[in-house]
Amino acid sequence: MPVENRDPWKEYQVAHIPGALFFDLDGIVDRTTDLPHMLPSEEAFAAAISELDIKNQDKVIVYDGKGFFSAPRVWWMFRVFGHKKVWVLDGGLPQWQASGFNVEKASPDDDAVLKSIAANRAVKRVYNGEQTNTISFQTEFQPNLFWALEKVAQNVTAKTYQQIDARAKGRFDGVAPEPREGVRSGHIPGSVCVPFPEMFDGAPPSLLLPADELRRKFQHAGISLDRPIVVTCGSGVTACILALGLYRIGKRDVPVYDGSWTEWEGQSDSDYPKVTAPGTA
Repeated sequence: MPVENRDPWKEYQVAHIPGALFFDLDGIVDRTTDLPHMLPSEEAFAAAISELDIKNQDKVIVYDGKGFFSAPRVWWMFRVFGHKKVWVLDGGLPQWQASGFNVEKASPDDDAVLKSIAANRAVKRVYNGEQTNTISFQTEFQPNLFWALEKVAQNVTAKTYQQIDARAKGRFDGVAPEPREGVRSGHIPGSVCVPFPEMFDGAPPSLLLPADELRRKFQHAGISLDRPIVVTCGSGVTACILALGLYRIGKRDVPVYDGSWTEWEGQSDSDYPKVTAPGTA
Protein backbone atom coordinates (compact mmCIF):
# COMPACT_ATOMS: atom_id res chain seq x y z
CA MET A 1 0.00 0.00 0.00
CA PRO A 2 1.24 3.55 -0.70
CA VAL A 3 1.42 4.52 2.98
CA GLU A 4 3.66 1.57 3.91
CA ASN A 5 6.79 2.80 2.12
CA ARG A 6 7.98 -0.77 1.52
CA ASP A 7 10.34 -1.81 -1.26
CA PRO A 8 9.34 -5.31 -2.41
CA TRP A 9 12.27 -5.46 -4.84
CA LYS A 10 14.76 -4.97 -2.01
CA GLU A 11 12.83 -7.36 0.22
CA TYR A 12 13.09 -10.02 -2.48
CA GLN A 13 16.85 -9.53 -2.72
CA VAL A 14 17.24 -9.85 1.06
CA ALA A 15 15.21 -13.05 1.43
CA HIS A 16 13.20 -15.23 -0.93
CA ILE A 17 12.35 -18.88 -1.45
CA PRO A 18 15.26 -20.56 -3.24
CA GLY A 19 14.81 -20.39 -7.00
CA ALA A 20 11.93 -17.92 -6.86
CA LEU A 21 11.60 -15.21 -9.49
CA PHE A 22 10.49 -11.66 -8.73
CA PHE A 23 7.23 -10.59 -10.39
CA ASP A 24 7.00 -6.80 -10.35
CA LEU A 25 3.35 -5.97 -9.79
CA ASP A 26 4.01 -2.32 -10.60
CA GLY A 27 6.21 -3.08 -13.61
CA ILE A 28 4.16 -5.66 -15.52
CA VAL A 29 1.26 -3.25 -15.97
CA ASP A 30 -0.80 -1.24 -18.42
CA ARG A 31 1.41 1.76 -19.18
CA THR A 32 -1.33 3.75 -20.90
CA THR A 33 -3.06 4.69 -17.61
CA ASP A 34 -2.15 6.46 -14.39
CA LEU A 35 -4.21 3.98 -12.38
CA PRO A 36 -1.98 1.75 -10.22
CA HIS A 37 -0.91 -1.72 -11.40
CA MET A 38 -3.61 -2.23 -14.01
CA LEU A 39 -3.69 -5.38 -16.13
CA PRO A 40 -1.26 -5.13 -19.08
CA SER A 41 -2.13 -6.04 -22.64
CA GLU A 42 -1.85 -9.65 -23.75
CA GLU A 43 1.25 -8.80 -25.79
CA ALA A 44 2.95 -7.06 -22.85
CA PHE A 45 2.15 -9.90 -20.43
CA ALA A 46 3.38 -12.53 -22.89
CA ALA A 47 6.60 -10.60 -23.46
CA ALA A 48 7.24 -10.22 -19.73
CA ILE A 49 6.49 -13.85 -18.86
CA SER A 50 8.67 -14.99 -21.75
CA GLU A 51 11.57 -12.97 -20.29
CA LEU A 52 10.96 -14.68 -16.94
CA ASP A 53 11.41 -17.95 -18.88
CA ILE A 54 8.03 -19.30 -17.81
CA LYS A 55 6.46 -21.65 -20.35
CA ASN A 56 2.84 -22.58 -20.96
CA GLN A 57 3.46 -26.10 -19.70
CA ASP A 58 5.00 -24.86 -16.44
CA LYS A 59 3.29 -25.02 -13.06
CA VAL A 60 3.45 -21.64 -11.35
CA ILE A 61 3.32 -21.09 -7.58
CA VAL A 62 2.93 -17.49 -6.39
CA TYR A 63 3.71 -16.09 -2.95
CA ASP A 64 4.36 -12.70 -1.36
CA GLY A 65 6.16 -11.25 1.64
CA LYS A 66 3.06 -10.49 3.70
CA GLY A 67 1.61 -13.98 3.48
CA PHE A 68 -1.58 -13.00 1.68
CA PHE A 69 -1.76 -9.71 -0.15
CA SER A 70 -0.40 -9.33 -3.68
CA ALA A 71 0.15 -13.00 -4.60
CA PRO A 72 -3.56 -13.60 -5.41
CA ARG A 73 -3.37 -10.68 -7.85
CA VAL A 74 -0.59 -12.42 -9.80
CA TRP A 75 -2.53 -15.70 -9.59
CA TRP A 76 -5.52 -13.89 -11.13
CA MET A 77 -3.37 -12.29 -13.86
CA PHE A 78 -2.10 -15.67 -15.02
CA ARG A 79 -5.65 -17.02 -15.03
CA VAL A 80 -6.98 -14.00 -16.98
CA PHE A 81 -4.41 -14.77 -19.67
CA GLY A 82 -5.37 -18.43 -19.86
CA HIS A 83 -2.73 -20.11 -17.66
CA LYS A 84 -4.61 -22.60 -15.48
CA LYS A 85 -1.64 -24.27 -13.79
CA VAL A 86 -1.14 -21.58 -11.16
CA TRP A 87 -1.46 -21.72 -7.37
CA VAL A 88 -0.96 -19.43 -4.37
CA LEU A 89 1.33 -20.62 -1.58
CA ASP A 90 -0.81 -20.68 1.57
CA GLY A 91 0.69 -18.25 4.09
CA GLY A 92 3.38 -17.07 1.68
CA LEU A 93 6.91 -16.30 2.81
CA PRO A 94 5.98 -15.92 6.53
CA GLN A 95 4.55 -19.46 6.59
CA TRP A 96 7.56 -20.78 4.66
CA GLN A 97 9.95 -19.32 7.21
CA ALA A 98 7.79 -20.30 10.19
CA SER A 99 7.93 -23.89 8.90
CA GLY A 100 11.73 -23.81 9.12
CA PHE A 101 12.53 -23.74 5.42
CA ASN A 102 15.55 -21.91 4.06
CA VAL A 103 15.56 -18.61 2.18
CA GLU A 104 18.25 -17.14 -0.03
CA LYS A 105 19.56 -13.71 -1.00
CA ALA A 106 20.02 -12.28 -4.48
CA SER A 107 22.83 -10.19 -5.89
CA PRO A 108 22.34 -7.70 -8.75
CA ASP A 109 23.94 -10.04 -11.30
CA ASP A 110 21.94 -13.15 -10.39
CA ASP A 111 20.05 -14.75 -13.27
CA ALA A 112 16.68 -14.34 -11.51
CA VAL A 113 17.31 -10.63 -10.98
CA LEU A 114 18.31 -10.10 -14.60
CA LYS A 115 15.17 -11.93 -15.76
CA SER A 116 12.95 -9.66 -13.68
CA ILE A 117 14.64 -6.56 -15.04
CA ALA A 118 14.26 -7.90 -18.58
CA ALA A 119 10.55 -8.57 -17.97
CA ASN A 120 9.93 -4.95 -17.03
CA ARG A 121 11.89 -3.73 -20.02
CA ALA A 122 9.88 -5.98 -22.30
CA VAL A 123 6.65 -4.37 -21.10
CA LYS A 124 8.06 -0.91 -21.78
CA ARG A 125 9.13 -1.96 -25.28
CA VAL A 126 5.68 -3.27 -26.12
CA TYR A 127 4.01 -0.03 -25.08
CA ASN A 128 6.64 1.98 -26.91
CA GLY A 129 5.98 0.02 -30.08
CA GLU A 130 9.50 -1.40 -30.09
CA GLN A 131 10.72 -4.86 -31.06
CA THR A 132 10.73 -7.47 -28.29
CA ASN A 133 12.60 -10.73 -27.96
CA THR A 134 11.01 -14.00 -29.07
CA ILE A 135 7.69 -14.65 -27.34
CA SER A 136 7.67 -18.13 -25.81
CA PHE A 137 4.58 -17.74 -23.60
CA GLN A 138 1.22 -17.78 -25.36
CA THR A 139 -1.82 -16.05 -23.86
CA GLU A 140 -5.53 -16.68 -24.23
CA PHE A 141 -7.55 -13.84 -22.69
CA GLN A 142 -10.45 -14.91 -20.44
CA PRO A 143 -12.97 -12.03 -20.57
CA ASN A 144 -15.20 -13.68 -17.97
CA LEU A 145 -12.56 -12.96 -15.28
CA PHE A 146 -12.02 -9.27 -16.08
CA TRP A 147 -14.37 -6.31 -15.71
CA ALA A 148 -13.76 -2.73 -16.80
CA LEU A 149 -15.54 0.48 -15.78
CA GLU A 150 -18.53 0.31 -18.11
CA LYS A 151 -19.34 -3.30 -17.22
CA VAL A 152 -19.61 -2.26 -13.56
CA ALA A 153 -21.72 0.78 -14.47
CA GLN A 154 -24.14 -1.47 -16.32
CA ASN A 155 -24.33 -3.82 -13.35
CA VAL A 156 -25.10 -1.00 -10.91
CA THR A 157 -28.35 -0.60 -12.85
CA ALA A 158 -29.00 -4.22 -13.82
CA LYS A 159 -27.92 -5.75 -10.48
CA THR A 160 -27.20 -9.05 -12.22
CA TYR A 161 -23.97 -9.66 -10.31
CA GLN A 162 -23.52 -9.23 -6.56
CA GLN A 163 -20.73 -6.70 -5.99
CA ILE A 164 -18.35 -7.49 -3.11
CA ASP A 165 -15.82 -4.91 -1.91
CA ALA A 166 -12.67 -6.20 -0.16
CA ARG A 167 -11.69 -2.94 1.57
CA ALA A 168 -11.94 -2.22 5.30
CA LYS A 169 -15.41 -1.24 6.52
CA GLY A 170 -14.34 2.32 7.38
CA ARG A 171 -13.13 3.00 3.85
CA PHE A 172 -16.22 1.33 2.41
CA ASP A 173 -18.54 3.46 4.59
CA GLY A 174 -16.65 6.64 3.75
CA VAL A 175 -15.55 7.36 7.33
CA ALA A 176 -11.90 6.28 7.04
CA PRO A 177 -9.44 7.76 4.51
CA GLU A 178 -8.24 6.03 1.40
CA PRO A 179 -4.48 5.34 1.22
CA ARG A 180 -4.16 7.25 -2.05
CA GLU A 181 -4.06 11.02 -1.94
CA GLY A 182 -7.01 12.76 -3.54
CA VAL A 183 -9.29 9.70 -3.50
CA ARG A 184 -12.46 9.96 -1.42
CA SER A 185 -13.61 6.95 0.56
CA GLY A 186 -17.00 5.36 -0.01
CA HIS A 187 -18.27 2.62 -2.31
CA ILE A 188 -19.99 1.72 -5.56
CA PRO A 189 -23.80 1.62 -5.11
CA GLY A 190 -25.15 -1.85 -4.42
CA SER A 191 -21.87 -3.23 -3.11
CA VAL A 192 -21.45 -5.39 -0.01
CA CYS A 193 -18.37 -5.11 2.20
CA VAL A 194 -16.41 -8.29 2.98
CA PRO A 195 -12.96 -7.12 4.15
CA PHE A 196 -10.25 -9.36 2.73
CA PRO A 197 -8.82 -10.37 6.16
CA GLU A 198 -12.09 -12.27 6.66
CA MET A 199 -10.63 -14.89 4.32
CA PHE A 200 -7.87 -15.81 6.81
CA ASP A 201 -7.69 -17.81 10.01
CA GLY A 202 -6.28 -14.83 11.91
CA ALA A 203 -3.34 -16.63 13.52
CA PRO A 204 0.00 -15.36 12.20
CA PRO A 205 1.15 -16.37 9.73
CA SER A 206 -2.33 -16.15 8.24
CA LEU A 207 -3.68 -19.08 6.23
CA LEU A 208 -6.71 -19.25 3.95
CA LEU A 209 -9.78 -20.54 5.77
CA PRO A 210 -11.26 -23.97 4.93
CA ALA A 211 -14.05 -24.00 2.36
CA ASP A 212 -16.90 -24.45 4.82
CA GLU A 213 -15.78 -21.46 6.91
CA LEU A 214 -15.37 -19.32 3.80
CA ARG A 215 -18.91 -20.17 2.75
CA ARG A 216 -20.20 -19.02 6.13
CA LYS A 217 -18.28 -15.73 5.86
CA PHE A 218 -19.91 -14.85 2.55
CA GLN A 219 -23.35 -16.07 3.57
CA HIS A 220 -23.15 -14.09 6.81
CA ALA A 221 -22.51 -10.96 4.70
CA GLY A 222 -25.73 -11.67 2.77
CA ILE A 223 -24.08 -13.08 -0.34
CA SER A 224 -25.95 -15.78 -2.24
CA LEU A 225 -23.41 -18.27 -3.53
CA ASP A 226 -25.92 -19.43 -6.13
CA ARG A 227 -25.86 -16.05 -7.89
CA PRO A 228 -23.00 -14.50 -9.93
CA ILE A 229 -20.45 -12.33 -8.12
CA VAL A 230 -17.97 -9.62 -9.10
CA VAL A 231 -15.26 -8.47 -6.68
CA THR A 232 -13.68 -5.06 -6.22
CA CYS A 233 -11.43 -3.19 -3.78
CA GLY A 234 -9.24 -0.08 -3.85
CA SER A 235 -7.06 -0.80 -6.87
CA GLY A 236 -7.71 -4.39 -7.95
CA VAL A 237 -5.29 -6.21 -5.63
CA THR A 238 -7.13 -7.37 -2.50
CA ALA A 239 -10.24 -8.10 -4.58
CA CYS A 240 -8.20 -11.03 -5.90
CA ILE A 241 -8.01 -12.39 -2.34
CA LEU A 242 -11.80 -12.59 -2.33
CA ALA A 243 -11.66 -14.22 -5.76
CA LEU A 244 -9.26 -16.80 -4.35
CA GLY A 245 -11.53 -17.50 -1.39
CA LEU A 246 -14.50 -17.88 -3.72
CA TYR A 247 -12.42 -20.15 -5.97
CA ARG A 248 -11.80 -22.44 -3.00
CA ILE A 249 -15.53 -22.89 -2.49
CA GLY A 250 -16.16 -23.63 -6.16
CA LYS A 251 -16.90 -20.16 -7.60
CA ARG A 252 -14.24 -20.27 -10.30
CA ASP A 253 -15.60 -17.69 -12.74
CA VAL A 254 -15.61 -14.59 -10.49
CA PRO A 255 -14.48 -11.45 -12.36
CA VAL A 256 -12.34 -8.73 -10.78
CA TYR A 257 -13.09 -5.06 -11.47
CA ASP A 258 -9.56 -4.05 -12.40
CA GLY A 259 -9.78 -0.29 -11.80
CA SER A 260 -11.86 -0.76 -8.65
CA TRP A 261 -12.68 2.17 -6.35
CA THR A 262 -9.69 4.27 -7.41
CA GLU A 263 -11.00 4.39 -10.97
CA TRP A 264 -14.69 4.62 -10.07
CA GLU A 265 -14.17 7.47 -7.58
CA GLY A 266 -12.32 9.49 -10.21
CA GLN A 267 -15.32 9.56 -12.57
CA SER A 268 -18.07 12.20 -12.56
CA ASP A 269 -20.60 11.68 -9.78
CA SER A 270 -23.49 12.26 -12.16
CA ASP A 271 -22.52 9.40 -14.45
CA TYR A 272 -20.90 7.11 -11.86
CA PRO A 273 -22.68 7.56 -8.52
CA LYS A 274 -20.94 6.95 -5.22
CA VAL A 275 -22.07 6.18 -1.71
CA THR A 276 -20.02 8.37 0.64
CA ALA A 277 -20.31 9.45 4.25
CA PRO A 278 -22.86 12.22 4.96
CA GLY A 279 -21.33 15.67 4.58
CA THR A 280 -18.49 14.59 2.26
CA ALA A 281 -18.01 15.76 -1.28
